[in-house]
Amino acid sequence: MLIRFKNHINNALPWLHEAKILIAVSGGTDSVALTHLCHQLNLDIAIAHCNFNLRGEESDADEDFVLHLAERLDIKVFTESFNTTAYAKSNRLSVQMAARELRYQWFKKLAIAENYKYVLTAHHAEDNLETFLINFVRGTGLDGLTGIPEVKDHIVRPLLPFKREDLTGFLKTNNLLWREDSSNASHKYLRNKLRHEVVPILKTINPQLIDSFQNTLQYLNESSDLIEDHISQFNQRAIAEKNKYGISYKISEFKRVKNTSAYLYHVFKAYGFTAWTDILNLLDAQTGKQVFSETHILLKNRDVLILSERNSTEKLEPIEITQVPAELKTHKGVLTIVEVNELQQNNDALYLDAEAFKFPIVLRPWQHGDVFYPLGMTGKKKISKYLKDIKLSLAEKSNIQVLCCNEEIMCIPNYRLDRRFAATKQTKKIIKLTWHNED
Repeated sequence: MLIRFKNHINNALPWLHEAKILIAVSGGTDSVALTHLCHQLNLDIAIAHCNFNLRGEESDADEDFVLHLAERLDIKVFTESFNTTAYAKSNRLSVQMAARELRYQWFKKLAIAENYKYVLTAHHAEDNLETFLINFVRGTGLDGLTGIPEVKDHIVRPLLPFKREDLTGFLKTNNLLWREDSSNASHKYLRNKLRHEVVPILKTINPQLIDSFQNTLQYLNESSDLIEDHISQFNQRAIAEKNKYGISYKISEFKRVKNTSAYLYHVFKAYGFTAWTDILNLLDAQTGKQVFSETHILLKNRDVLILSERNSTEKLEPIEITQVPAELKTHKGVLTIVEVNELQQNNDALYLDAEAFKFPIVLRPWQHGDVFYPLGMTGKKKISKYLKDIKLSLAEKSNIQVLCCNEEIMCIPNYRLDRRFAATKQTKKIIKLTWHNED
């Protein structure tokens, strides 16, 4: 087992030899075997143990075992105690999901604080099969059938190619101790039901079940890679523009392909969307229709879908300016206001007549019903009509601000002056406005 593990590390995860590593250790067979294997390979390891306080004295005994394990191996150990039941109740989670969240949140925080590059967990081949079956039973797409990733961000699972019997055999052969978690024998949880009731039946049908499953996973992952390559090529055709407001996708490209819904899923799945029927309906919806995920917005705008982060459309608050010079920083850009001696040839600047207004002035979001008198045009015009005429998308419009004196609009920074406030060659006191968009 040690030789096989060493070969796997050398071939698939060689960078672990140079890294500072934290191993998640419960005290059970899998994590104890992983600890000893890594220790025997002289990897730079420490161990981290979570006490979820779910099994009374048994939980405390697990923690004591891990502390003694670290002492025997002369490696650093970290422990943390959680009130898992209270966390589950306050966050409306199952106890299992609460423990998972608490565990990974702590691992991440600990790794950063103690400068560990990777966190190793002891998931093995049977864990992979059980996860596959859980996803299959609950219903899933291809992503849910490709197994647990061996590497994801800072989490590494080096035991995935190995069976539970491999790990138990390694411990017994080397007379190494471990703890048995009594909750693993319970049929209360779906994973345990599959482990104790379903998987044994499948193994009677196919004694080489795990090996067959590993081959199937390889084929599924290869198929997934093909799909990702194809979607990458599709994106090259479908993406019309990328800018600070988001990514614009040509609706025509989605309508041109068969299985449009599948393309929509694979293009936008990474952004947390779940309402796939609503997203499909966006293709024929009116401009302005939106679908939300927790982190992103998908907006129909004429002949494109615009994907943007939700925080990119946060409400903008008015900002009062009482004097010049001034520099106003918002999460949408920076407005610089200075006095200059003369008009300059600068297409990025607007020039106000300081004698045409009085402080304070206010930078605020534009509102429906706002009107101004655009320089170079006759009469007045609604801001909404002006923004439409210059063909701004709805996402871009949501970021527009106006500079006002009392209720009168002086300009739309970076776009157009109101002629009532515009400086001329005869202006004695000139104010220069420069707007820099957020990168």
